[in-house]
Amino acid sequence: MLKININSKIVLNNGIKMPVIGLGTYKSEDGEQVVNEVKWALQAGYRLIDTAKIYRNEKGVGQALKESGIPREEIFVTTKLWNTDQGYENTLLAIDASLAKLGLTYVDLYLVHWPTASGDETLSLNKREETWRAMEEIYKSGKAQAIGVSNYTIKHLQEMKRYMVVPPAVNQVEFNPFLYQKELLDYCKQNNIVLEAYRPLTNGKKLDNEVIKKIAKKYNKTNAQVLIRFSLQNGCVVIPKSVHKERIEENLNVFDFELSVGDMEALSALNENLHLCGDPTNLE
Repeated sequence: MLKININSKIVLNNGIKMPVIGLGTYKSEDGEQVVNEVKWALQAGYRLIDTAKIYRNEKGVGQALKESGIPREEIFVTTKLWNTDQGYENTLLAIDASLAKLGLTYVDLYLVHWPTASGDETLSLNKREETWRAMEEIYKSGKAQAIGVSNYTIKHLQEMKRYMVVPPAVNQVEFNPFLYQKELLDYCKQNNIVLEAYRPLTNGKKLDNEVIKKIAKKYNKTNAQVLIRFSLQNGCVVIPKSVHKERIEENLNVFDFELSVGDMEALSALNENLHLCGDPTNLE
């Protein structure tokens, strides 16, 4: 595979460059916690920060970006449209609200958070077409450098072909060895959509798996570093999260080793279709 490093970027289907690794901020409290977390990440060398309206920490993320002293154009900022803000007019209002909280004039990537407009992501409420029409307007306006989706299955992506003018640049989904979504990964690659892996560390639930421990020992790496490397070597952008400075730094230290073909296969074989977040498969 191509050698990647801390500064490596993936070119999206519209030419925008996206860092291969970033910091997730899900469940990070607004205020001091998220401000510190983002600042530590930027100091360590991260240049991709991922937030969302529903995380309720956009204001703190924006504060950290400002206080970091790093030029805006060097940081790739992602936020997301929440389900209950879907619909044409609501989507146009939602991006402005997010930008105001972030203190930014644009985000680098704006994602539709789930393929449903219901506040309960297990219930179907389809406003996808009119929502995407607004997303395309946001893209054309420059308020988002790129647009994409999150938690979309192949079915939802195929449906988009009927109504989209601007294709999604990214599909952010839960991805790790225990939810090894190979068909979705292959589909995204074939359609020039970058798969972005969230929950790459299984929320800590599977970190002590014996296969992972054995591989980690072989490379003198931590279990978490092996899992992050797995997603990277699958060609994904990966966004591990932590609120601890040392873990944030550890999660970035994944560019000095490469998992063998055999180890990648052993990790892939751990798949058990484990959804730790909602499962979008049945969303019509």
